[in-house]
Amino acid sequence: MTDRELLKIALSMTERAYAPFSGFCVGAALLTKDGRVFTGVNIENSSLGATICAERTAFVKAISEGAREFEAVAVVSGEGAVWPCGICRQFMKEFCDDDFRIITGDEDGPLQVMTMAEILPGGFRLER
Repeated sequence: MTDRELLKIALSMTERAYAPFSGFCVGAALLTKDGRVFTGVNIENSSLGATICAERTAFVKAISEGAREFEAVAVVSGEGAVWPCGICRQFMKEFCDDDFRIITGDEDGPLQVMTMAEILPGGFRLER
């Protein structure tokens, strides 16, 4: 699957987001190393701390289905390019190697790609 194809899947998810407070709809598409794609959207909550971002939704779905090896995630808002927040970066680090790719961009514009090492320099995870 190409980065552009993954981004288009993420973009198609934005209309399923639940964002009644911010109106900021985000979609994510997570590619596993065995070629499966798990999608997610941001889901806001009246108790703001209970809100979950699109990329964490995709990871939770994937992990709950037994996936443990990941290649890339595309994240996009209804308004175009968007990067994962700090909580999502650390959440992804728990399950991803430094060469894991984060992809964003506009539907028809150039893609922006960063690795886990670039987006979270000095990231950590506890010994398992």
